[in-house]
Amino acid sequence: MKTLITGGTVVSSTGRATADVLIDGETIAAVLEPGSQLLGSDLKASVDTVIDASGKYVIPGGVDPHTHMEMPFGGTNASDTFETGTRAAAIGGTTTIIDFVTQYPDQNVLDQYHLWHEKAAGNCAIDYGFHQILSDIQDASLTAMDELVNEGVTSFKLFMAYKGVFLSDDGQIFRAFQKGAENGALMMMHAENGSVIDVLVQQAITAGNTDPVYHGLTRPWQMEEEATHRAIMIADVAGTPLYFVHVSAKQAVEQIAAARHRGSNVFGETCPQYLYLSLEDQLGAHSDQWGDFEGAKWVASPPLRSKHEGHIEELWRALRTNELQLVSTDHCPFCMKDQKELGRTSFAKIPNGIGTVEHRVDLLYQAVATGKLSLERFVEITSTTPARMFGLYGRKGVIQPGADGDVVVYDPNGHTTISAATHHMNLDYSAWEGFEIDGRVHTVLSRGKVIVDDGRYVGAKGDGVFLKRGLSQYLV
Repeated sequence: MKTLITGGTVVSSTGRATADVLIDGETIAAVLEPGSQLLGSDLKASVDTVIDASGKYVIPGGVDPHTHMEMPFGGTNASDTFETGTRAAAIGGTTTIIDFVTQYPDQNVLDQYHLWHEKAAGNCAIDYGFHQILSDIQDASLTAMDELVNEGVTSFKLFMAYKGVFLSDDGQIFRAFQKGAENGALMMMHAENGSVIDVLVQQAITAGNTDPVYHGLTRPWQMEEEATHRAIMIADVAGTPLYFVHVSAKQAVEQIAAARHRGSNVFGETCPQYLYLSLEDQLGAHSDQWGDFEGAKWVASPPLRSKHEGHIEELWRALRTNELQLVSTDHCPFCMKDQKELGRTSFAKIPNGIGTVEHRVDLLYQAVATGKLSLERFVEITSTTPARMFGLYGRKGVIQPGADGDVVVYDPNGHTTISAATHHMNLDYSAWEGFEIDGRVHTVLSRGKVIVDDGRYVGAKGDGVFLKRGLSQYLV
């Protein structure tokens, strides 16, 4: 099959131009001046499909490097399967996810990796790769890191929170960082001081403060800043690059920026919830009451920060200045019924997570529409940088000959209203209910196949394949 996307404005991280994109089979064959001929023939007459992108942007498919499909947490599992979650991602303009293989202390790392393959294989609508979560680092974990790098799993996530579940102590973190420095893996960190947070949580519960908003109040920004600084210092000694997931506090951004200014190979992502939502949203429909369980919809870790402390403005600034490099979703959805409701008597029992995989591209495009981001920076943080950061660039994250035919035709004159009534995630509410987007995903191609046509999903279960990733292209 040959497909020609014609008449659109092709946008990269470095510029834009009116051009035609020719896809031959699964890969991009050429990016041509409008009306160009190929071997003396009229291109439109020599291809199987022509997609008219006039008045629209032609951008590389989104790469969401932080999802948790089917993740077991808090006595339940994330409500999106690999089938439902990747279908929703596709409809929203994302053509690649990198999901986290979950390993708890009593589980074998490699067994969990193979289990994730069983969950995903034959079920994904789009291409996918894996990161590996490591909890309670032991000698076997370090050996597994080498084996997984050879399998194309080249990034590993550690935790400074969730004692008895995910937390590794500083010595274990240091050993894992040393292994990363040795084998070239990119080390990723959930940076919150879990020991102090656990005390604050218990004190709140003892005082009878059990409503959802106390989830955020017991995880103050100081604990994210402290853990961020501590992780950077450990990485400095170990000599490893370091990537911070879901940065939510402006003070954590300052620690990352300071390390980068010193020349350290330190990176950070943030998520749409920290760019648009605030702690005050957890007050629910009654802003003068602290007892509204609707706030459970926005329980995630790190928590939403207070809109009065300047975090949102600083995160946008950091994205513009490259002190933060990209935006992921940390997609980990739990339904209100039977899942979030597990914490109705105590915020500490509410499963942590928000569902956003369908909306990331739209929410970031809205920043273009309102002047917060340039069109090129929008492409950079949603596609190009995550592809480079996680060893996929050249194949993903760019529209150029030889790249996979992962292309989104985005209509800036379209409109999107986000609602649980119309979204495609397996989720009974929307954290983004009523958000209006001045743009719309029109067409999505994954490796040359149209999987979304005029906003309608036309792909199939199993269209996606596993991606064996190389090392990060940001490592020095």
